[in-house]
Amino acid sequence: MARLLAELDRLPQPFDDKADPVHVTASAIVVGPRGVILHLHRRLGRWLQPGGHIDPGESPADAALRESQEETGLELHHPPGGPKLLHIDAHHGALGHTHLDLRYLLAAPDAEPDPPPGESPAVGWFTWEEAAAMTDEALAGALRKARSVNDR
Repeated sequence: MARLLAELDRLPQPFDDKADPVHVTASAIVVGPRGVILHLHRRLGRWLQPGGHIDPGESPADAALRESQEETGLELHHPPGGPKLLHIDAHHGALGHTHLDLRYLLAAPDAEPDPPPGESPAVGWFTWEEAAAMTDEALAGALRKARSVNDR
């Protein structure tokens, strides 16, 4: 959180991925009756939560929803009561960028992901345990938080 706040003070355009190699991104922990959805990131070759860059004029919560729907091919939604920010992470992205990632909770229907052409075809449901075992510690922490919120 401290890194995010410091960078927000420094960056004149924190959501613009072309303005600075450090920028804010948005992603989602997508949960549903089968567990959690992950996709194999094409550039990084790692299983991650869906998400990406924030378009001009878009809120981070809206970007998380849009990117996740694009990458999964599913109709997703924020929890009742509106967007729920679960986790913040700073990590290296592609092309030498640093992403300050805002991770939201999204709900998915009990359906098979069906990403459109151009998106990673490797996307699917995983149990909480499977997903945590496939990811780095920061994402595993976000998964634990999502599971505790989702189980309430």
